[in-house]
Amino acid sequence: MSKSEWDGLKLENQLCFPLYACSREIIKQYRPYLEQLDLTYTQYLVMMVLWEEERINVKELGKKLFLDSGTLTPVLKSLEAKGYVTRTRSTQDERVLYAALTDQGRVLKKKAVHVPEKIAGCVHLVPEEAAQLYRLLYKILDSLQEIDGHENRL
Repeated sequence: MSKSEWDGLKLENQLCFPLYACSREIIKQYRPYLEQLDLTYTQYLVMMVLWEEERINVKELGKKLFLDSGTLTPVLKSLEAKGYVTRTRSTQDERVLYAALTDQGRVLKKKAVHVPEKIAGCVHLVPEEAAQLYRLLYKILDSLQEIDGHENRL
């Protein structure tokens, strides 16, 4: 079979496509569980960080989640309106904004505790495969961050 100059444009030759499709399908699996919590997937990600950190600089939150402020700001506003999060400016530097978990947000954590295992049941990987996939995905993310950082310095 000869290789065509157009092979690079075939969907079957794209690594990005199965990553994209898989991401969409997994997020779809989250939907019924997150609807019960009145959260979108992005809101859920923010809450997971806050359940771990309690309080975080919004810029650091964006870095952890690979989200820019244009995406993160409306998510935080929505979570604040629901009573799960507060946003406050630093007293030392008012340019710095913090997001913090509220008591209501802590109660939500107890309601969400079983979501990860329900989703894990949808993805049929043995633990070793899941760990390998996790490492590979973060390897890709890290390499893309290096490219972004390098391009920003040029």
